[in-house]
Amino acid sequence: MPFTSLGLSDAILKALADQKFTIPTPIQLTAIPAILNKKDVLGIAKTGSGKTASYVMPILMNLQQESGVKNRHANVLVLVPTRELAEQVKDVFQQFSRALPQRIKTLAVYGGVSINPQMMALQGVNILVATPGRLLELVGSNAVNLSGIETLVLDEADKLLNLGFKEELDKVIALLPQQRQNILLSATINNDLRNIEQILLHDPVVIEIEEEEESLDLINQVAYIVSEEKKGPFLRYLIKHHEMKQVLVFASSVATADAIVNKLRKNNLDAKAIHSKKSQGNRTDSLHHFKAGSLRILVATDLMARGIDISDLPFVINYELPRSPKDYIHRIGRTGRAGQAGDAISLVSQNELHHFEVIQKKMGKQVNLIDGNSVL
Repeated sequence: MPFTSLGLSDAILKALADQKFTIPTPIQLTAIPAILNKKDVLGIAKTGSGKTASYVMPILMNLQQESGVKNRHANVLVLVPTRELAEQVKDVFQQFSRALPQRIKTLAVYGGVSINPQMMALQGVNILVATPGRLLELVGSNAVNLSGIETLVLDEADKLLNLGFKEELDKVIALLPQQRQNILLSATINNDLRNIEQILLHDPVVIEIEEEEESLDLINQVAYIVSEEKKGPFLRYLIKHHEMKQVLVFASSVATADAIVNKLRKNNLDAKAIHSKKSQGNRTDSLHHFKAGSLRILVATDLMARGIDISDLPFVINYELPRSPKDYIHRIGRTGRAGQAGDAISLVSQNELHHFEVIQKKMGKQVNLIDGNSVL
């Protein structure tokens, strides 16, 4: 079924054509008509499934068709867990709104940067994309008024709840008008999400896109058994041996990410870390250069990877395994996208072997396991 059958305007369809989008993803097929009809929506689908565009397009259309764009206060609030995702969502809104006949202003606000420029930029905003903490700061400073919110979106709702934003979410929701459209989007479903779903959503359209094993078919997976003390040298060996020009390395903590980068730099390998302790300017700069191909190695924690979406990233390396099998799938899913094959390599210590067996079982795939200790 093409986009033309979903009730989208000519302007939105033109924006889709300009971006070379031709066929809706499964979540877009159901979410777009539901949101156009002002229904509440619960969408569960993996990262990279088109969730953001599934709400951006119908929200923009609804704003165009109503008097919302002339209102004094923002009409749409999108809550996200990270600064990177805030910028990514803002960019998608702006990409589609450029083709519209009426001007719609989107602003992303988040912590880690000065609040004053954000305060000044709030004038005339129609769509506000925010992290909960900074939004509450702006409300406390009387810089933003949420009384005009007609649509609330919780994007990456599972991460919002997992990262301890529940109390802040409750405070934000208490400030919103009771009559509004609610959209919850998440990569996973858990009890916390079920609880907030029952509180927020009214007769929702529920869309749950099952993850298919085929989604990993373009990813060549291999794992090396490597002792903890050899992981650093082995990582450097892999990068040099495979002549990797662009590789995303995953670490499980901020300290490990920084330590990896320091070792790589000492060995004349261009690398930067992206994690919650870095300034927003630093994170934005590192991500920009990595996406552009001018930074060879980016070392990331799981949370920061939410803003990394590169259609043809060739290599992902798990320096450490994540605790959750779903996070493992999310990590390796940064490669093997948009029809391009990719390589996912995991460094597994003896202590991690049992956990790696659990990951493989949950994933439904066996990964070739090689003794890497003999290589160095």
